[in-house]
Amino acid sequence: MSGSDPREQLVDHLPALRAFAISLTRNGATADDMVQDTIIKAWTNIDKFQAGTNMRAWLFTILRNTYYSNRRKQRREVADVDGVFTAHLSEKPAHDGRLQMTDFNKAFVKLPDEQREALILVGASGFSYEEAADMCGVAVGTIKSRANRGRAKLVEILGLSDDEPMELTDSATMAVVSAGGKSSF
Repeated sequence: MSGSDPREQLVDHLPALRAFAISLTRNGATADDMVQDTIIKAWTNIDKFQAGTNMRAWLFTILRNTYYSNRRKQRREVADVDGVFTAHLSEKPAHDGRLQMTDFNKAFVKLPDEQREALILVGASGFSYEEAADMCGVAVGTIKSRANRGRAKLVEILGLSDDEPMELTDSATMAVVSAGGKSSF
């Protein structure tokens, strides 16, 4: 059998691998999965097998390492057979954020230029009222007024109420419409 492909020898070791896997896991299905993982790893890494050495020992080493890697991984995982933990997990769908952003953009373009400018500078860009006033060449009170009127108009256009939670996903957008942002309003 010298000169033959070592992959041809893999099948010969399946019964011994399965017996070893069952001795480690004490579960037939888990043992079968481990043997399959071992064969896949051996097949894809056959170039690392040194011809003339003990194929069974090499396969057992792969299986053993797979077993201990899986055990380490399982220690970090939470068993949730009944789905109790999973039932309490949720993830906000990405499309909700895009839809809300689209609505926000439609409302934002309806604002007068001065209000949009004030909200972009003070809300989205994070400048202070004083900095925004200097950039626009107007009084600080004018920037504050424009920003507050712009926010009020956005809330009106978007149909938001004061007690409704804001769930826009973009932090810059939240800064524009929120009074709890970097700047105080």
